[in-house]
Amino acid sequence: MLTGSCHCGAVRYEVDGTFDKLIECNCSHCSQKGFLLFFVPRDALRVTAGEDALATYTFNRHAIKHRFCRTCGVEPFAEGAMPDGSPIAAVNARCLEGVELAETPRKLVNGREF
Repeated sequence: MLTGSCHCGAVRYEVDGTFDKLIECNCSHCSQKGFLLFFVPRDALRVTAGEDALATYTFNRHAIKHRFCRTCGVEPFAEGAMPDGSPIAAVNARCLEGVELAETPRKLVNGREF
């Protein structure tokens, strides 16, 4: 299990899952915020503190709920759905505790074309 939080610690979460590569998307949102993402089924992510501190941002098709802390503004994860409708979470690996990301391979995704 992995644990993470926003910058101020108001929002904390646990994720059941691992990753062997991270997604680096070049869409305007991901690239400006520097996200490194991995995806898990939504029920594999549990907010353990600060659900009430989360706000939601959507843009473009409003298909993804970007969840961010109202206090520090950091987005630890987003929520959406796979093409078949199954709920999914996009976890911002930069918010995880005790994980070394420098050597983790990245898959570049051309999100500008979505």
